Amino acid sequence: MTPPPHRIPAALFDAIATGAGGAQALHLLTRTEHSRRLACAYAVTVAARKTGGEIAETTEHAWTLFTDATRTAPDAATAVLTHPSAGPALFGLLAHLRNPDGQLPPPVHWFTALAVSAAARAGLPTTRTELPLTGPWLALPSLGRAHFPDAHPGDRAEVHIDGADHCRVTGPGGTVTVPGLPHTEAPLPNSPGTTACWHGPHLLTTLDGGAPLLLDTLDPPCFPHSAPHPEGLGATEARRWAAHAQDACRLLRADHPGVYAELAAGPHLLVPLTRPGHGNRSGSSAETFGCMALSPPTSATGLAVTLTHELQHNKLAALLHLFDLFEPGGPERFYAPWRPDPRPLPGLFHGAYAHLGVALFWERRRETEPDPALRATAHAQFARWRLAAHEATTVTLSSGRLTPLGHRFAEHMLTTLDTLCALPVPAPALHHAESAAHAHRTAWRNRNGNAARRLSA
Repeated sequence: MTPPPHRIPAALFDAIATGAGGAQALHLLTRTEHSRRLACAYAVTVAARKTGGEIAETTEHAWTLFTDATRTAPDAATAVLTHPSAGPALFGLLAHLRNPDGQLPPPVHWFTALAVSAAARAGLPTTRTELPLTGPWLALPSLGRAHFPDAHPGDRAEVHIDGADHCRVTGPGGTVTVPGLPHTEAPLPNSPGTTACWHGPHLLTTLDGGAPLLLDTLDPPCFPHSAPHPEGLGATEARRWAAHAQDACRLLRADHPGVYAELAAGPHLLVPLTRPGHGNRSGSSAETFGCMALSPPTSATGLAVTLTHELQHNKLAALLHLFDLFEPGGPERFYAPWRPDPRPLPGLFHGAYAHLGVALFWERRRETEPDPALRATAHAQFARWRLAAHEATTVTLSSGRLTPLGHRFAEHMLTTLDTLCALPVPAPALHHAESAAHAHRTAWRNRNGNAARRLSA
Protein backbone atom coordinates (compact mmCIF):
# COMPACT_ATOMS: atom_id res chain seq x y z
CA MET A 1 0.00 0.00 0.00
CA THR A 2 2.97 2.35 -0.41
CA PRO A 3 1.91 5.10 -2.83
CA PRO A 4 4.31 6.10 -5.60
CA PRO A 5 5.94 9.55 -5.44
CA HIS A 6 4.03 12.38 -7.02
CA ARG A 7 5.51 14.90 -9.40
CA ILE A 8 3.83 17.95 -10.88
CA PRO A 9 5.22 19.03 -14.26
CA ALA A 10 6.36 22.64 -14.25
CA ALA A 11 3.91 23.49 -17.03
CA LEU A 12 0.99 22.10 -15.02
CA PHE A 13 2.09 23.97 -11.87
CA ASP A 14 2.17 27.18 -13.89
CA ALA A 15 -1.21 26.43 -15.46
CA ILE A 16 -2.74 25.99 -12.00
CA ALA A 17 -1.20 29.33 -10.99
CA THR A 18 -3.00 31.08 -13.84
CA GLY A 19 -6.30 29.87 -12.38
CA ALA A 20 -6.69 26.88 -14.69
CA GLY A 21 -5.25 23.35 -14.70
CA GLY A 22 -8.25 21.42 -15.96
CA ALA A 23 -8.98 17.76 -15.36
CA GLN A 24 -5.28 16.89 -15.36
CA ALA A 25 -4.66 19.08 -12.33
CA LEU A 26 -7.64 17.73 -10.39
CA HIS A 27 -6.77 14.10 -11.12
CA LEU A 28 -3.21 14.66 -9.90
CA LEU A 29 -4.25 16.61 -6.78
CA THR A 30 -6.83 13.94 -5.91
CA ARG A 31 -4.11 11.28 -6.09
CA THR A 32 -1.83 13.31 -3.82
CA GLU A 33 -4.63 13.79 -1.29
CA HIS A 34 -5.26 10.04 -1.34
CA SER A 35 -1.58 9.37 -0.66
CA ARG A 36 -1.56 11.87 2.19
CA ARG A 37 -4.57 10.28 3.84
CA LEU A 38 -3.23 6.78 3.30
CA ALA A 39 -0.03 7.82 5.05
CA CYS A 40 -2.13 9.26 7.88
CA ALA A 41 -4.14 6.02 8.18
CA TYR A 42 -0.90 4.09 8.58
CA ALA A 43 0.37 6.65 11.10
CA VAL A 44 -2.85 6.17 13.08
CA THR A 45 -2.21 2.42 13.15
CA VAL A 46 1.38 2.88 14.34
CA ALA A 47 0.35 5.37 17.04
CA ALA A 48 -2.40 3.04 18.24
CA ARG A 49 0.06 0.14 18.49
CA LYS A 50 2.13 2.23 20.88
CA THR A 51 -1.00 2.95 22.93
CA GLY A 52 -1.78 -0.77 23.17
CA GLY A 53 -4.82 -2.52 24.58
CA GLU A 54 -8.26 -2.40 23.00
CA ILE A 55 -7.37 0.73 21.03
CA ALA A 56 -4.52 -1.08 19.29
CA GLU A 57 -6.68 -4.14 18.60
CA THR A 58 -9.53 -2.07 17.16
CA THR A 59 -7.22 -0.01 14.97
CA GLU A 60 -5.33 -3.08 13.75
CA HIS A 61 -8.62 -4.66 12.68
CA ALA A 62 -9.53 -1.50 10.77
CA TRP A 63 -6.13 -1.39 9.05
CA THR A 64 -6.53 -5.04 8.02
CA LEU A 65 -9.93 -4.22 6.49
CA PHE A 66 -8.33 -1.34 4.59
CA THR A 67 -5.54 -3.48 3.21
CA ASP A 68 -7.96 -6.27 2.25
CA ALA A 69 -10.27 -3.79 0.53
CA THR A 70 -7.33 -2.24 -1.33
CA ARG A 71 -6.19 -5.63 -2.63
CA THR A 72 -9.72 -6.59 -3.66
CA ALA A 73 -10.94 -3.29 -5.16
CA PRO A 74 -8.38 -0.46 -5.06
CA ASP A 75 -10.82 2.08 -6.47
CA ALA A 76 -13.31 1.35 -3.70
CA ALA A 77 -10.77 1.92 -0.96
CA THR A 78 -9.54 5.08 -2.69
CA ALA A 79 -13.09 6.43 -2.91
CA VAL A 80 -13.46 6.16 0.86
CA LEU A 81 -10.07 7.67 1.71
CA THR A 82 -10.68 10.60 -0.64
CA HIS A 83 -14.17 11.21 0.73
CA PRO A 84 -14.15 14.65 2.41
CA SER A 85 -15.03 13.39 5.89
CA ALA A 86 -12.02 11.04 5.92
CA GLY A 87 -9.62 13.97 6.32
CA PRO A 88 -10.94 15.38 9.63
CA ALA A 89 -11.54 11.86 10.96
CA LEU A 90 -8.00 10.62 10.30
CA PHE A 91 -6.04 13.73 11.20
CA GLY A 92 -8.20 14.37 14.26
CA LEU A 93 -7.68 10.81 15.47
CA LEU A 94 -3.93 10.98 14.87
CA ALA A 95 -3.68 14.21 16.88
CA HIS A 96 -5.68 12.59 19.69
CA LEU A 97 -3.46 9.51 19.77
CA ARG A 98 -0.25 11.54 19.79
CA ASN A 99 -1.49 14.08 22.34
CA PRO A 100 -4.09 12.33 24.52
CA ASP A 101 -5.99 14.58 26.89
CA GLY A 102 -6.42 11.78 29.43
CA GLN A 103 -10.16 12.33 29.74
CA LEU A 104 -11.84 10.91 26.64
CA PRO A 105 -10.74 7.78 24.77
CA PRO A 106 -9.51 8.31 21.20
CA PRO A 107 -12.43 8.11 18.74
CA VAL A 108 -11.06 5.03 16.99
CA HIS A 109 -14.56 4.18 15.82
CA TRP A 110 -14.04 6.88 13.14
CA PHE A 111 -11.20 4.81 11.71
CA THR A 112 -13.26 1.64 11.92
CA ALA A 113 -16.18 3.30 10.13
CA LEU A 114 -13.88 4.35 7.28
CA ALA A 115 -12.47 0.84 7.01
CA VAL A 116 -15.93 -0.75 7.07
CA SER A 117 -17.05 1.62 4.30
CA ALA A 118 -14.07 0.57 2.19
CA ALA A 119 -14.85 -3.09 2.83
CA ALA A 120 -18.51 -2.56 1.91
CA ARG A 121 -17.66 -0.78 -1.34
CA ALA A 122 -15.11 -3.50 -2.14
CA GLY A 123 -17.64 -6.24 -1.39
CA LEU A 124 -15.40 -8.18 0.99
CA PRO A 125 -17.14 -11.48 1.78
CA THR A 126 -18.26 -12.55 5.24
CA THR A 127 -17.07 -9.50 7.14
CA ARG A 128 -18.65 -8.63 10.48
CA THR A 129 -17.66 -5.56 12.48
CA GLU A 130 -19.20 -3.90 15.51
CA LEU A 131 -19.35 -0.12 15.87
CA PRO A 132 -20.41 1.90 18.92
CA LEU A 133 -23.42 4.17 18.70
CA THR A 134 -23.08 7.62 20.23
CA GLY A 135 -26.66 8.43 19.32
CA PRO A 136 -29.35 7.28 16.88
CA TRP A 137 -27.11 7.60 13.79
CA LEU A 138 -24.32 5.44 12.42
CA ALA A 139 -22.36 6.99 9.55
CA LEU A 140 -20.54 4.94 6.93
CA PRO A 141 -18.49 7.62 5.14
CA SER A 142 -19.14 7.93 1.39
CA LEU A 143 -22.23 5.71 1.69
CA GLY A 144 -24.69 7.35 4.11
CA ARG A 145 -26.10 6.76 7.57
CA ALA A 146 -28.24 4.20 9.32
CA HIS A 147 -30.89 5.63 11.63
CA PHE A 148 -31.84 3.75 14.79
CA PRO A 149 -34.37 5.95 16.64
CA ASP A 150 -34.45 3.56 19.62
CA ALA A 151 -30.67 3.64 20.18
CA HIS A 152 -28.97 5.07 23.25
CA PRO A 153 -25.32 5.98 23.89
CA GLY A 154 -23.45 2.78 24.65
CA ASP A 155 -25.48 0.66 22.24
CA ARG A 156 -23.67 -1.04 19.38
CA ALA A 157 -24.46 -1.85 15.78
CA GLU A 158 -23.11 -4.69 13.68
CA VAL A 159 -22.17 -4.26 10.03
CA HIS A 160 -22.37 -7.48 8.02
CA ILE A 161 -20.86 -7.56 4.53
CA ASP A 162 -21.47 -10.59 2.34
CA GLY A 163 -20.08 -9.88 -1.09
CA ALA A 164 -20.72 -7.05 -3.52
CA ASP A 165 -23.84 -4.95 -2.87
CA HIS A 166 -24.73 -7.04 0.18
CA CYS A 167 -24.16 -4.94 3.28
CA ARG A 168 -26.51 -4.81 6.26
CA VAL A 169 -26.40 -2.86 9.51
CA THR A 170 -28.19 -4.25 12.57
CA GLY A 171 -28.86 -2.11 15.61
CA PRO A 172 -31.59 -1.34 18.14
CA GLY A 173 -34.88 -1.44 16.28
CA GLY A 174 -33.95 -3.58 13.32
CA THR A 175 -31.67 -4.19 10.35
CA VAL A 176 -31.15 -1.88 7.37
CA THR A 177 -29.70 -2.73 3.99
CA VAL A 178 -27.04 -0.42 2.59
CA PRO A 179 -27.94 0.22 -1.06
CA GLY A 180 -25.28 -0.27 -3.68
CA LEU A 181 -23.92 2.54 -5.76
CA PRO A 182 -25.10 4.75 -7.41
CA HIS A 183 -26.42 6.62 -4.43
CA THR A 184 -30.07 6.44 -3.54
CA GLU A 185 -31.90 9.35 -2.01
CA ALA A 186 -32.86 9.14 1.64
CA PRO A 187 -34.67 7.62 3.37
CA LEU A 188 -34.91 3.93 2.59
CA PRO A 189 -37.19 2.30 5.18
CA ASN A 190 -36.50 -1.14 6.51
CA SER A 191 -38.94 -4.03 6.56
CA PRO A 192 -42.38 -3.43 8.12
CA GLY A 193 -42.52 -3.47 11.89
CA THR A 194 -39.08 -1.97 12.49
CA THR A 195 -38.02 1.62 13.19
CA ALA A 196 -34.58 1.61 11.57
CA CYS A 197 -33.95 3.07 8.12
CA TRP A 198 -31.12 4.10 5.82
CA HIS A 199 -30.40 7.66 4.62
CA GLY A 200 -28.08 8.36 1.70
CA PRO A 201 -26.80 11.52 0.05
CA HIS A 202 -28.87 13.14 -2.69
CA LEU A 203 -27.74 12.68 -6.27
CA LEU A 204 -28.03 16.15 -7.83
CA THR A 205 -26.75 15.30 -11.30
CA THR A 206 -24.27 13.10 -13.13
CA LEU A 207 -21.22 14.79 -14.64
CA ASP A 208 -19.19 13.74 -17.66
CA GLY A 209 -17.48 10.41 -17.11
CA GLY A 210 -20.27 9.25 -14.81
CA ALA A 211 -19.09 11.21 -11.76
CA PRO A 212 -21.97 11.92 -9.36
CA LEU A 213 -22.47 15.42 -7.94
CA LEU A 214 -23.88 14.78 -4.48
CA LEU A 215 -25.54 16.80 -1.75
CA ASP A 216 -24.73 15.42 1.70
CA THR A 217 -26.51 16.61 4.82
CA LEU A 218 -25.69 13.50 6.81
CA ASP A 219 -21.95 13.40 7.46
CA PRO A 220 -21.03 16.39 9.70
CA PRO A 221 -17.22 15.92 9.47
CA CYS A 222 -17.48 16.76 5.74
CA PHE A 223 -17.35 20.41 6.70
CA PRO A 224 -17.30 22.37 9.96
CA HIS A 225 -20.35 24.55 10.62
CA SER A 226 -22.51 22.73 8.12
CA ALA A 227 -26.24 23.30 8.49
CA PRO A 228 -27.94 20.86 10.87
CA HIS A 229 -30.23 18.53 8.95
CA PRO A 230 -30.60 15.57 11.33
CA GLU A 231 -33.35 14.00 9.26
CA GLY A 232 -31.93 14.94 5.87
CA LEU A 233 -33.50 17.37 3.40
CA GLY A 234 -37.15 17.35 2.48
CA ALA A 235 -38.09 16.29 -1.03
CA THR A 236 -39.03 19.83 -2.13
CA GLU A 237 -35.74 21.35 -0.98
CA ALA A 238 -33.74 18.49 -2.49
CA ARG A 239 -35.47 19.00 -5.85
CA ARG A 240 -34.68 22.73 -5.68
CA TRP A 241 -30.98 22.00 -5.10
CA ALA A 242 -31.00 19.48 -7.96
CA ALA A 243 -32.66 21.88 -10.40
CA HIS A 244 -30.12 24.65 -9.70
CA ALA A 245 -27.22 22.17 -9.81
CA GLN A 246 -28.29 20.76 -13.16
CA ASP A 247 -28.71 24.24 -14.65
CA ALA A 248 -25.36 25.39 -13.21
CA CYS A 249 -23.55 22.37 -14.62
CA ARG A 250 -25.11 22.91 -18.04
CA LEU A 251 -23.94 26.54 -17.92
CA LEU A 252 -20.40 25.53 -16.94
CA ARG A 253 -20.24 22.78 -19.52
CA ALA A 254 -21.35 25.10 -22.32
CA ASP A 255 -19.48 28.30 -21.47
CA HIS A 256 -16.73 27.37 -18.98
CA PRO A 257 -15.44 23.99 -20.15
CA GLY A 258 -12.21 24.21 -18.14
CA VAL A 259 -14.08 24.75 -14.88
CA TYR A 260 -16.55 22.02 -15.77
CA ALA A 261 -13.71 19.58 -16.49
CA GLU A 262 -12.23 20.33 -13.06
CA LEU A 263 -15.60 19.77 -11.40
CA ALA A 264 -16.10 16.46 -13.21
CA ALA A 265 -12.61 15.31 -12.22
CA GLY A 266 -12.47 16.65 -8.68
CA PRO A 267 -14.84 17.74 -5.89
CA HIS A 268 -18.16 15.93 -6.10
CA LEU A 269 -19.76 16.75 -2.76
CA LEU A 270 -21.82 19.77 -1.77
CA VAL A 271 -22.75 20.46 1.84
CA PRO A 272 -25.44 22.97 2.86
CA LEU A 273 -24.53 25.89 5.10
CA THR A 274 -26.96 27.82 7.23
CA ARG A 275 -27.65 31.17 5.61
CA PRO A 276 -28.49 33.93 8.10
CA GLY A 277 -30.23 36.99 6.65
CA HIS A 278 -29.41 37.48 2.99
CA GLY A 279 -26.54 36.84 0.64
CA ASN A 280 -24.60 33.75 -0.37
CA ARG A 281 -21.98 32.07 1.75
CA SER A 282 -19.58 29.32 0.80
CA GLY A 283 -16.44 27.70 2.10
CA SER A 284 -13.81 25.02 1.73
CA SER A 285 -11.54 23.43 4.31
CA ALA A 286 -7.94 22.29 3.94
CA GLU A 287 -8.68 18.80 5.30
CA THR A 288 -11.94 18.23 3.43
CA PHE A 289 -10.66 18.20 -0.14
CA GLY A 290 -13.50 17.28 -2.45
CA CYS A 291 -16.15 19.16 -0.50
CA MET A 292 -17.71 22.55 -1.20
CA ALA A 293 -20.00 24.03 1.43
CA LEU A 294 -22.52 26.66 0.43
CA SER A 295 -25.79 28.30 1.33
CA PRO A 296 -28.87 27.21 -0.63
CA PRO A 297 -28.49 28.41 -4.24
CA THR A 298 -30.99 30.84 -5.71
CA SER A 299 -29.90 30.78 -9.37
CA ALA A 300 -27.88 28.70 -11.79
CA THR A 301 -25.40 31.52 -12.41
CA GLY A 302 -24.94 32.13 -8.70
CA LEU A 303 -24.26 28.45 -8.08
CA ALA A 304 -21.91 28.24 -11.08
CA VAL A 305 -19.74 31.11 -9.84
CA THR A 306 -19.74 29.64 -6.31
CA LEU A 307 -18.55 26.29 -7.64
CA THR A 308 -15.83 28.11 -9.59
CA HIS A 309 -14.74 29.98 -6.47
CA GLU A 310 -14.60 26.89 -4.25
CA LEU A 311 -12.82 24.81 -6.88
CA GLN A 312 -10.00 27.35 -6.68
CA HIS A 313 -9.82 26.93 -2.90
CA ASN A 314 -9.79 23.13 -3.27
CA LYS A 315 -6.93 23.25 -5.78
CA LEU A 316 -4.79 25.62 -3.73
CA ALA A 317 -5.42 23.74 -0.46
CA ALA A 318 -4.21 20.48 -2.03
CA LEU A 319 -1.23 22.24 -3.61
CA LEU A 320 -0.24 23.70 -0.23
CA HIS A 321 -0.06 20.15 1.14
CA LEU A 322 2.70 19.55 -1.42
CA PHE A 323 4.64 22.81 -1.53
CA ASP A 324 5.52 25.66 0.82
CA LEU A 325 4.46 28.78 -1.05
CA PHE A 326 5.05 31.18 1.84
CA GLU A 327 7.12 31.27 5.01
CA PRO A 328 5.26 30.27 8.19
CA GLY A 329 4.36 32.61 11.01
CA GLY A 330 4.22 36.35 10.98
CA PRO A 331 1.81 38.60 12.89
CA GLU A 332 0.86 40.68 9.85
CA ARG A 333 -2.76 41.14 8.93
CA PHE A 334 -3.82 42.48 5.55
CA TYR A 335 -6.77 44.16 3.94
CA ALA A 336 -8.76 41.78 1.72
CA PRO A 337 -11.22 43.48 -0.66
CA TRP A 338 -13.85 40.78 -0.05
CA ARG A 339 -13.68 40.38 3.74
CA PRO A 340 -14.79 42.54 6.69
CA ASP A 341 -11.80 41.50 8.84
CA PRO A 342 -7.99 41.72 8.54
CA ARG A 343 -6.54 38.53 7.05
CA PRO A 344 -3.27 36.65 7.60
CA LEU A 345 -1.11 36.10 4.55
CA PRO A 346 -2.35 32.52 3.84
CA GLY A 347 -5.94 33.77 3.89
CA LEU A 348 -5.11 36.67 1.58
CA PHE A 349 -3.29 34.31 -0.81
CA HIS A 350 -6.21 31.88 -0.84
CA GLY A 351 -8.74 34.64 -1.39
CA ALA A 352 -6.75 36.22 -4.20
CA TYR A 353 -6.53 32.88 -6.00
CA ALA A 354 -10.25 32.17 -5.54
CA HIS A 355 -11.21 35.62 -6.83
CA LEU A 356 -8.90 35.19 -9.80
CA GLY A 357 -11.19 32.30 -10.74
CA VAL A 358 -14.25 34.48 -10.12
CA ALA A 359 -12.86 37.21 -12.37
CA LEU A 360 -12.19 34.67 -15.11
CA PHE A 361 -15.76 33.40 -14.74
CA TRP A 362 -17.31 36.86 -15.16
CA GLU A 363 -14.98 37.74 -18.02
CA ARG A 364 -16.44 34.85 -19.98
CA ARG A 365 -19.98 35.42 -18.67
CA ARG A 366 -20.13 38.97 -20.03
CA GLU A 367 -19.59 37.49 -23.51
CA THR A 368 -22.16 34.68 -23.25
CA GLU A 369 -24.98 36.25 -21.20
CA PRO A 370 -27.88 36.95 -23.61
CA ASP A 371 -29.85 39.23 -21.27
CA PRO A 372 -28.61 42.88 -21.54
CA ALA A 373 -29.30 43.68 -17.88
CA LEU A 374 -27.53 40.56 -16.67
CA ARG A 375 -24.70 41.22 -19.10
CA ALA A 376 -24.25 44.65 -17.50
CA THR A 377 -24.05 42.92 -14.12
CA ALA A 378 -21.43 40.53 -15.50
CA HIS A 379 -19.34 43.50 -16.70
CA ALA A 380 -19.51 45.08 -13.24
CA GLN A 381 -18.70 41.83 -11.46
CA PHE A 382 -15.75 41.24 -13.77
CA ALA A 383 -14.39 44.73 -13.15
CA ARG A 384 -14.89 44.44 -9.38
CA TRP A 385 -13.16 41.11 -8.86
CA ARG A 386 -10.29 41.54 -11.30
CA LEU A 387 -9.42 44.71 -9.37
CA ALA A 388 -9.75 42.99 -5.99
CA ALA A 389 -7.69 39.95 -7.00
CA HIS A 390 -5.01 42.14 -8.60
CA GLU A 391 -4.68 44.29 -5.48
CA ALA A 392 -4.44 41.30 -3.15
CA THR A 393 -1.94 39.49 -5.38
CA THR A 394 0.25 42.59 -5.55
CA VAL A 395 0.23 42.87 -1.75
CA THR A 396 1.06 39.18 -1.44
CA LEU A 397 4.04 39.54 -3.77
CA SER A 398 5.35 42.52 -1.77
CA SER A 399 4.92 40.80 1.62
CA GLY A 400 8.45 39.38 1.68
CA ARG A 401 7.04 36.09 2.97
CA LEU A 402 6.75 34.13 -0.27
CA THR A 403 9.10 31.26 -1.00
CA PRO A 404 10.72 31.17 -4.47
CA LEU A 405 8.04 28.71 -5.57
CA GLY A 406 5.32 30.88 -4.05
CA HIS A 407 6.72 33.91 -5.81
CA ARG A 408 6.59 32.02 -9.11
CA PHE A 409 2.98 31.02 -8.45
CA ALA A 410 1.89 34.56 -7.54
CA GLU A 411 3.73 36.05 -10.53
CA HIS A 412 1.69 33.82 -12.84
CA MET A 413 -1.46 34.93 -11.04
CA LEU A 414 -0.47 38.57 -11.53
CA THR A 415 0.32 38.07 -15.21
CA THR A 416 -3.16 36.66 -15.76
CA LEU A 417 -4.71 39.52 -13.81
CA ASP A 418 -2.68 42.13 -15.72
CA THR A 419 -4.18 40.73 -18.90
CA LEU A 420 -7.69 40.87 -17.44
CA CYS A 421 -7.20 44.43 -16.16
CA ALA A 422 -6.21 45.57 -19.67
CA LEU A 423 -9.53 44.47 -21.14
CA PRO A 424 -12.09 47.22 -21.86
CA VAL A 425 -15.16 47.49 -19.64
CA PRO A 426 -18.17 49.77 -20.22
CA ALA A 427 -17.85 53.01 -18.25
CA PRO A 428 -20.98 52.46 -16.08
CA ALA A 429 -19.78 48.99 -15.04
CA LEU A 430 -16.31 50.31 -14.30
CA HIS A 431 -17.73 53.13 -12.19
CA HIS A 432 -19.93 50.68 -10.32
CA ALA A 433 -16.96 48.41 -9.58
CA GLU A 434 -14.74 51.26 -8.40
CA SER A 435 -17.51 52.65 -6.19
CA ALA A 436 -18.09 49.21 -4.65
CA ALA A 437 -14.36 48.80 -3.99
CA HIS A 438 -14.17 52.24 -2.35
CA ALA A 439 -17.24 51.58 -0.21
CA HIS A 440 -15.82 48.25 0.95
CA ARG A 441 -12.49 49.76 1.96
CA THR A 442 -14.20 52.61 3.83
CA ALA A 443 -16.48 50.20 5.70
CA TRP A 444 -13.47 47.99 6.51
CA ARG A 445 -11.52 50.92 7.96
CA ASN A 446 -14.49 52.06 10.01
CA ARG A 447 -15.01 48.52 11.30
CA ASN A 448 -11.39 47.70 12.14
CA GLY A 449 -10.28 51.00 13.62
CA ASN A 450 -6.82 50.60 15.13
CA ALA A 451 -6.09 47.56 12.99
CA ALA A 452 -6.69 49.68 9.90
CA ARG A 453 -4.31 52.35 11.14
CA ARG A 454 -1.64 49.78 11.97
CA LEU A 455 -1.94 48.24 8.50
CA SER A 456 -1.65 51.66 6.88
CA ALA A 457 1.43 52.68 8.86
